[in-house]
Amino acid sequence: MEPRFDLYGNKVTASFVKRMSMAAKVIDDSPLSPVTHELVKIRASQINGCSFCVDMHTKDAAHAGESSVRLHLVAAWHEADVFTEAERAALALTEETTRVADGGKVTDETWQQVRKHYDDDQIAALIAAIAMINAWNRLNAVAHTPAGHYVPGSLG
Repeated sequence: MEPRFDLYGNKVTASFVKRMSMAAKVIDDSPLSPVTHELVKIRASQINGCSFCVDMHTKDAAHAGESSVRLHLVAAWHEADVFTEAERAALALTEETTRVADGGKVTDETWQQVRKHYDDDQIAALIAAIAMINAWNRLNAVAHTPAGHYVPGSLG
């Protein structure tokens, strides 16, 4: 796939991306588990078909020590028994939030599970993380940012 647009080569998008990266630091500094954060980014990226983001976040998670079994099963998390109840709640919230534009909604059942496993600061970070990765997915999907060459840690 050839890139349509260089997000970092244009002053407007480069400035925007820089500010998005700074905003993401709030999530990184939150009490949300880094493992859960990566799982959320992977699942939303899979749903949105953002190959660049799937490449980046699976590599970042592996680099941080995540097992290949769990990484390979994120797309099929509903049927997999390798995720904790808390991670499953976060993945359900990610899916439902990401699919809101398709006529979906966040169900009361999912919200109850999220409330059961996360405190207010973690929930705030989870909501922000889902919103942020969906925005990144859209930027990279529109620009056709190519996947396969990301090196963990190379973008900050």
